[in-house]
Amino acid sequence: MKKIYRSKTNRIIGGVCGGIGEYFDIDPSVIRVIWVLLTMLGAFGLIPYLLCWLIIPQEKNGFY
Repeated sequence: MKKIYRSKTNRIIGGVCGGIGEYFDIDPSVIRVIWVLLTMLGAFGLIPYLLCWLIIPQEKNGFY
């Protein structure tokens, strides 16, 4: 079963976008752009990002 983790290797702030990108097998830059756009549209992206940072566990040793 595939699990989602915050990335240790593909991170800029907390590894959330990197982990989501790895989970869905898409470029994390696309996730980051979407998240920034959501944040600029009324701070809708900031609170979910912080929640994901707290809820999603960090990957261990760079591997799942």
